[in-house]
Amino acid sequence: MRVILERSNLLKSLNHVHRVVERRNTIPILSNVLLQADGASLELKATDLDLEISEATPASVERAGATTVPAHLLYDIVRKLPEGAEVMLKTDDDGNAMSVISGRSSFRLQCLPQSDFPELSAGTFSHIFRLDAQALKGLIDKTQFAISTEETRYYLNGIFLHTLESAGKLMLRAVATDGHRLARAEVEAPAGSEGMPGIIIPRKTVSELQKLMDTPDVAVTTELSDTKIRLTIGGVILTSKLIDGTFPDYQRVIPSGNDKKLVIDRQSFAAAVDRVSTISSERGRAVKLSIADGQVTLAVNNPDSGSAIEEIAADYSSDPIEIGFNAKYLLDVTAQLKGSEARFMLADAGSPTLIHDTADENALYVLMPMRV
Repeated sequence: MRVILERSNLLKSLNHVHRVVERRNTIPILSNVLLQADGASLELKATDLDLEISEATPASVERAGATTVPAHLLYDIVRKLPEGAEVMLKTDDDGNAMSVISGRSSFRLQCLPQSDFPELSAGTFSHIFRLDAQALKGLIDKTQFAISTEETRYYLNGIFLHTLESAGKLMLRAVATDGHRLARAEVEAPAGSEGMPGIIIPRKTVSELQKLMDTPDVAVTTELSDTKIRLTIGGVILTSKLIDGTFPDYQRVIPSGNDKKLVIDRQSFAAAVDRVSTISSERGRAVKLSIADGQVTLAVNNPDSGSAIEEIAADYSSDPIEIGFNAKYLLDVTAQLKGSEARFMLADAGSPTLIHDTADENALYVLMPMRV
């Protein structure tokens, strides 16, 4: 293999694929990126056996061929080369090493044969649809913070994506929950998504997707089967296994009888929560909201370090209520809201609270209260 390409093109593609590769691997080939030079492009591919990302980048191919080299090492080399440089990649005749040459710099990397590189066989996809990258990014951004990190409840370690009828329209809905908070976002379902299976996209795949959607005006082609998802974003193809589990009936935890309405300036509220939580213990992080006519009093009491109180104006005219929340969870939710105001629908101190985004009808958040 002998190929010449722009450093910027190679770096961009390596940046997309190398993140999939785990730093520590018991299987040597999984530390490598597969390079395939053919026609007028170089294709790069990396996998961790659950997730695979590939991308083709323009290149001048003088001799077609394929090999695999350590992904993080190649990325670090290319990253440190000067901007605007040209890079030549060429393998030895025996295929055991590859040279990376740019200007006066030359590196030799150990290779492993292409035949050892595992293929994440995709199988057949039952549903294919196209979705605007901005819409898909919105679904992910509004829900991913609520994904559970508790490995024992593995079926909560991702975003649940499914279609359902809502107000006479078919919607594509994303839901994530860790048992303490729930985030739900939806967009109008694209053509082709009708009757798709409900799927759980793993946390790592969600994280990679977020980083790949840096060009907002691209349409993302999504292909689904019961066990895999494949997303094509521009020149990048991401294939991932899905979580094999049943997402719980999240509708049951969304309360319908919350009648106490609190409307508050989002930024002022988030800043106040951030200030008073400075004094809270890392473990508890509970902030108590005392809500009465026209104002909210935020209080934190930490026996080890002291207490903090702050009052802010609010639009509230129901019966007074005292309720506690985890300060981090409150800040996570308010960070997702696009509107200048947040609307809380409360029931009592022991029941889940609904939080609406005044600028986005299709986003909804549920927070479980804490004892304070």
